[in-house]
Amino acid sequence: MADSLNSSDVPRSVPVASGAPHVPGVSVRHTRAKGEPRFPDGPKADPAGSHFERRIRSFQPRRSRVTAGQADALQRLWPQWGLDIDGQRVIDLGELFGGVKSVVLEIGFGMGEATAQMAAADPDTGILAVDVHTPGQGNLLNLADRNGLGNVRVGNGDAIILLREMLTPDALDGLRVYFPDPWPKKRHHKRRLIQPEFLSLAATRLKPRAIVHCATDWEPYAEQMLEVLDAHPDFENTQADGGFATRPEFRPLTRFEGQGLDKGHVVRDLLFRRVPHRSPRDGQPEAQ
Repeated sequence: MADSLNSSDVPRSVPVASGAPHVPGVSVRHTRAKGEPRFPDGPKADPAGSHFERRIRSFQPRRSRVTAGQADALQRLWPQWGLDIDGQRVIDLGELFGGVKSVVLEIGFGMGEATAQMAAADPDTGILAVDVHTPGQGNLLNLADRNGLGNVRVGNGDAIILLREMLTPDALDGLRVYFPDPWPKKRHHKRRLIQPEFLSLAATRLKPRAIVHCATDWEPYAEQMLEVLDAHPDFENTQADGGFATRPEFRPLTRFEGQGLDKGHVVRDLLFRRVPHRSPRDGQPEAQ
């Protein structure tokens, strides 16, 4: 007589190729075929592909583990609320946000908790949140869906390409860069996002008097941000003393930030205004 088969002898899941028949009583774990996208209806792995030269990359793509809930959100909500930054078209932000007139760009949002809080507190402002962290993209979509945040759109890819190729002049009402990668090693400082070249590009996409809001817990980077922004002709410090700003109430204290504060880190906020320039033809200031 054959030995009896214990439940412990049956694997909880077995990998199967796409399109294989299902075996009753056995759960299956989908194995992607070579070249098959991770999320067929979700964000692309590299939306801009080889279309544009990346002279210096200021971010490091992270493809860590995606939970079932995040994966579901990426599949289900990306067609409605997601934007692949491919650089192949110019987008109308009013159309993208369904008529919302005020839109701010947030570059790097982590897991999206702070972004969701800001969106809930200010439903009349659209937030175009850009990151390359797949779990964070899924988590923010989940939060937006769960809390009915129709003023959030999630961008996937390089924010430089978005600014340079896909946005029109004076399209943005604000720019937020919270806790960007500090690239602490001196040889990597050129990879830091807040540089004169980046600010010159951003200025062309920001409306006059739009606010650039940066925050970091890396003191040397904070000092560099302040120096670079102070020196740039398109921006002026909102602080009368020309220094750092107190964290405004609209920027939530993030879990990451709280952990840093518990360790004695000093968090610096910078609030700079896009300067309205006079037209060289008629000497009149830009529309405000």
